[in-house]
Amino acid sequence: MAINLDLSGQTLKEVEHPYTWKDVVLYHLGIGARATELQYVYENVNGGLQVVPTFSVIPSLEAMATQVVGSLGANPMMLLHGEQGIFMKKPIPTNGTFKTTPKVTGIYDKGKGALVAIETTTTDENGEELFRNYISLFCRGEGNFGGERGPEQPSYDPPEGKGPDFTDSYKTSEDQAALYRLSGDLNPLHIDPNFAKMGGFDRPILHGLCTFGIVCKLLVKGLCEDEPARVKEYKARFSKPVMPGETITAKAWKLEEGTFAVQAFTEENQVMNQAFMKIE
Repeated sequence: MAINLDLSGQTLKEVEHPYTWKDVVLYHLGIGARATELQYVYENVNGGLQVVPTFSVIPSLEAMATQVVGSLGANPMMLLHGEQGIFMKKPIPTNGTFKTTPKVTGIYDKGKGALVAIETTTTDENGEELFRNYISLFCRGEGNFGGERGPEQPSYDPPEGKGPDFTDSYKTSEDQAALYRLSGDLNPLHIDPNFAKMGGFDRPILHGLCTFGIVCKLLVKGLCEDEPARVKEYKARFSKPVMPGETITAKAWKLEEGTFAVQAFTEENQVMNQAFMKIE
């Protein structure tokens, strides 16, 4: 199955995604919100329901899945989620209609596979930009087509010899993936043992975007005093899978005022992703 290189540079069809506060709460529960965290789970909480900024991946994923992956020509079982970045323009409303336009900004030859770079832009129903997502997909077995290798990726390494300024952990539940998938990421790799084995795993793994949200929520609590609208940028590179039931530990190092290098660790103390966050 050959990858469709003609997609590179193409802007694809806009996708509409209506949602309500129930979708917001369901997402928050999927990334570990507790019943006691009323600002994330109760629609009538004093001060109003808050929205963790990684909720922005939900319409982006839908646009990517329906407009890009279906046209890419690559085997879906051979796709790996390499990176995800969110760039916030405005706080996310608790209900409305997202309008998301995906663009394939490049397809790069990495030898063992092809790296597909995607940008999605999301507006509200009035056309005001809310946020952008940047996504990279690694298509295993689709490389060596003679293309450019692409730009060098930035390093998110913490300062050498300096201890973290923030550390917090969250123990995922055995049912975490089953709950998170209800927000729209229905890849059977995360629920069906047979598909997991086809993907090279002993059992279903947790969604990378679920861990993305879990770590962001920990950082919002620790760095932003539970004020999610303060997050302006958050991006991560995925390197290790997490199994439902494992504990995720996030650590952050202050780089300069408002910017942090972040690492998240598995229970085996392996780096599962490296990230960068910018707050105000």
